[in-house]
Amino acid sequence: MPTPLLEAHGLTKTFPGVTALRDVSFDLRAGEIHALCGENGAGKSTLIKLLSGIHPHGSYEGELRVAGRPVVFRSVRDAEAAGIAVITQEFALIDELSVAENIFLGRAPRRGWRVDWLAMHRRAAALLAEFGLAIPPEAPVHTLGIGQKQLVEIVRAMDKQSRVLVLDEPTAALTEQEVAVLLAHMRRLRTRGTACIYISHKLDEVFAIADRITVLRDGASVATLARSEATVPLVIHHMVGREIEDLYPRRSRRGADLLRPLPASAEGAASLRPYAGQPALSVRHLSVAPEKNTPPLLRDISFDLHAGEVLGLGGLMGAGRTELLMHLFGAWGHRVSGAVTLRGQPYASPSPRDSIARGLVLASEDRRRHGLVPGQDIGFNLSLSSLHRFTRAAGRIDGPAEEVRNRALFDALRIKAPALQARVGGLSGGNQQKVVLGKALMTEPHVVLLDEPTRGIDVGAKVEVYELINRLTAAGQAVLLVSSELPELMGLSDRILMLAAGRIGGEFARAEFSQEKLLAAAMGQAAPAA
Repeated sequence: MPTPLLEAHGLTKTFPGVTALRDVSFDLRAGEIHALCGENGAGKSTLIKLLSGIHPHGSYEGELRVAGRPVVFRSVRDAEAAGIAVITQEFALIDELSVAENIFLGRAPRRGWRVDWLAMHRRAAALLAEFGLAIPPEAPVHTLGIGQKQLVEIVRAMDKQSRVLVLDEPTAALTEQEVAVLLAHMRRLRTRGTACIYISHKLDEVFAIADRITVLRDGASVATLARSEATVPLVIHHMVGREIEDLYPRRSRRGADLLRPLPASAEGAASLRPYAGQPALSVRHLSVAPEKNTPPLLRDISFDLHAGEVLGLGGLMGAGRTELLMHLFGAWGHRVSGAVTLRGQPYASPSPRDSIARGLVLASEDRRRHGLVPGQDIGFNLSLSSLHRFTRAAGRIDGPAEEVRNRALFDALRIKAPALQARVGGLSGGNQQKVVLGKALMTEPHVVLLDEPTRGIDVGAKVEVYELINRLTAAGQAVLLVSSELPELMGLSDRILMLAAGRIGGEFARAEFSQEKLLAAAMGQAAPAA
């Protein structure tokens, strides 16, 4: 058997109070796509940080080899010099620079001592076209959506002609069409001999692309399987150490007692009791522009959302799903026309503060930008939107009362961290997402807007989020759910609205759900005949 292109032997990495990796061994062959699976906190991100030089030699035990020879990576630059390029979950783009400048950052083509801007833009346009991206090379990165930013990261890494490409959750924010384009490019890279480490919680993608699958659990490598001998139930069993019988838990209507692990104040619990005659949220003929005197991006949107209901919101990237949720929360856009009522009362959504006070809260898809303060601890983040509940005379915070509520959510959401005082930025993606959801729930909302709540988290953590959504609706809360994964949308929703280019392309009751109908509506097409 040929010498592996990249090898890791006996890697052990510890942080204060936790062992992130325990004697992990791993190898990657030339021209291979090797998937790395595991729950959040299993050690995947730590492993790739060792392979990429982010955690330098000397900070861990074990050995790395490239093409059979021992290597020492003291920095990311050392790993890149050895031919290893990494795309992490957190973007490494500079918002103020253009797409072309970001793609060629640090290696811009030059004519003499000057940057050859014409050559840079031509090359960037060719790369973007190769990926099917209609993004102008001169566009500032801050104008792009999260999925487009992810694709720019991928384009930049692939243009470096690296021998090893590490992709950490590369499709978390991509549409199905964009995922198909990426996987096709990866297959082409494989034929050229490029090796890929592919980290994803989307097992359908893993089984579509991987040659081998290695599973990490609790910091240890527990299995490496050839694709031909692997099955989805077997991989899940290795990941979580247990069977998951029903990925989408059965909906329950047993009432607010299911929220006992998430205790509300007496006032908050009383306010959640069902009331007669009005939807929890009603939207009529809503049109919204990004700014005043600009064309509307959302046009003539109408729907009702009822207490105890999950209303799914789907659509292709750019359809306006996130913009709709952000506008309802008071964080985006200028309302051109239309009316919104919240629990029967007119609702202008002037600001996030006012929305929270009225009982409407948003858990954003971009948790690091809009959902968390990464440098602060878990407790700080959990109560950040609810400090008024703990404010006493002279503006002082009742620390003990805040601690009690933080601890209740910390325990109920099963956040994996040593303590409430752990820094949020050091948590895995799934546990960061639990903190985002906990912060939203502490506001004791009537209406919960969830924008891609399972983006970038593992199958075990997804099931916990699904169960939480069920507990919310059982307690009488209304949920508006955005998801790019159609099986997830169909598995959780009572009804689904599909947006197409800023308009509602179709509304479907549960009995009408099918991926074909939903995709047709998302593309503005008539539903296929049954």
